Amino acid sequence: MDCDDTKRVAFWGRMSVVGVDACKTGWIAVELRDGEPPVAHFLPHIDAVHRAISRAEIIAIDIPIGLPSSGRREADLAARAVLGKRCNSVFFTPPRDALLAPSHAEATAIASELTGNGISQQSYALRTKILEVEAWLPEALCQVVEVHPEVSFAEMLGHPARASKKTWAGMVERVVALGAHGIHLHEVPGDAAVRALSDDMVDAGAAAWTASRVRSGTARTFPSPPPLDKSGRAIAIWA
Repeated sequence: MDCDDTKRVAFWGRMSVVGVDACKTGWIAVELRDGEPPVAHFLPHIDAVHRAISRAEIIAIDIPIGLPSSGRREADLAARAVLGKRCNSVFFTPPRDALLAPSHAEATAIASELTGNGISQQSYALRTKILEVEAWLPEALCQVVEVHPEVSFAEMLGHPARASKKTWAGMVERVVALGAHGIHLHEVPGDAAVRALSDDMVDAGAAAWTASRVRSGTARTFPSPPPLDKSGRAIAIWA
C-alpha cells in the first residue's frame, strides 16, 4: 500500500453514516462509525446535522423527499405493498399545495381535489418538518436519502415486524434486530438519549442501518427503478 492509499484509508475511516428521525422538539440522529458504538445527537434543526456530524458520508432521513403535485407517489405505494398489515405506517405524501395551505381544512380540500383523498391531521402536522428538509437539501454536504423505518425493519428482519412498536414486544423485536447488526442503542449516552422517545431512537437507528447499506451498495429502492425529480434525485424509499 503506497502513501496515497494509506491516506485514503485513514480518510474513509473517519467517515460515518447517519440515520435521522423527527422528534417533538427537533431531530434525533444516530451516527455509525465502523468498529465503534453508535452515537446519538439531538438536532434542533436539520441544518445542524453537518455541524454535529461533520464527517457524514450518507444521511438517511425518515421524511418524504420529493413532493407530488397530484396523485400518489410510487414510493409510498411500493413501501405499503411490502409491509402487509403494517402498511398504514406509511402515510401518503400530500401534494405540495396541500402542505402549503394555512389550515388543515384548506389542506384537506386541496388534497381531495388533487388526489381524491383528504389529508390526515398527522400528515398536515408534519408539513413544517417536510418543508424544513426540502429547504435544506440543496445545502446538504453529502448524499441524503429517504427512508421509512418500518420498511428498513422489514428488510432487516426478512419480514414486516410482527408487533407494533408501540407495544413492548414490538420495541424488543426492533431493538434486538438492531443489536444483531451491531447497533446497540442501550449504549447511547447524553442529551439525545434523554430527549428521544423510544420509537424516535429505534427509528433513527433503523435509518442509520439503511444509510450503511446505501454506502455499501446493498440497499434497495422502493420502487425499483425509482422515478427522478427535476434535479435527478431518486424519489424513492431506501432500505
